[in-house]
Amino acid sequence: MGKRIRVQRRGRGGPTFQASTQKRIAPAKYPPINKEQLDGTIKAKIETITHEPGRGSPLAKIKLETNQNYHFIVPEGIYQGQKIQIGSQAPINIGNVLPLGNIPEGTMICGIELSPGDGGKIARSSGTYATIVAQTPQGTMIKFPSGKTKYVNNLCRATIGIVSGAGRHEKPFLKAGEKYHKKKAKGHKYPRTRGRAMVAAAHPYGSSKKGGRKVTTVARGAPPGKKVGLIAARGAGKKKRRR
Repeated sequence: MGKRIRVQRRGRGGPTFQASTQKRIAPAKYPPINKEQLDGTIKAKIETITHEPGRGSPLAKIKLETNQNYHFIVPEGIYQGQKIQIGSQAPINIGNVLPLGNIPEGTMICGIELSPGDGGKIARSSGTYATIVAQTPQGTMIKFPSGKTKYVNNLCRATIGIVSGAGRHEKPFLKAGEKYHKKKAKGHKYPRTRGRAMVAAAHPYGSSKKGGRKVTTVARGAPPGKKVGLIAARGAGKKKRRR
């Protein structure tokens, strides 16, 4: 009997696969929408800018004039102590938060909500941004970092600017230890061994003898011992029209 493969071991709850979430500061999300934000503006101040383990961009603590606090990712050009505005009447300045329907075409934005009040889901990674393409009766058309375009509700909020930390990927790790600690902060396993490099008892792809008839696609309901590789790939591709 071989060892449990990585897919089986992940769900056991051991410390090997656990992220050190006790070091996290706070979730990065907008405060709940209220009438003042929809009709006017609320003034706010960047109180602190800190690093959170497992997050590529800095995290800012923002205090509203209503004494409410929330945390969010930092756009480039924001500094500690800066005053920003939140609401539909806020000016188009870096760091301000507006509904998509009030942002002009061509503006670069980040931290975009997909439905009003969800806190911000898109363009949150360091150096990423989306672009307002058009304002239409269907909603606001946005070009995402992937290049895909989508119509989003005009009441969804977004931050003006590009997420800071754009040069993070340019610096090499140099040491395997640095890569290990980065992955551990995110709850990822490092290093990862290829299935082909294992013995046949340790992985479904194991052994150096590659069989020509071995299919690497597995069903959606396959058990964890077999669920590796191309999962549920049998239905891939454009479905042909039946006549």
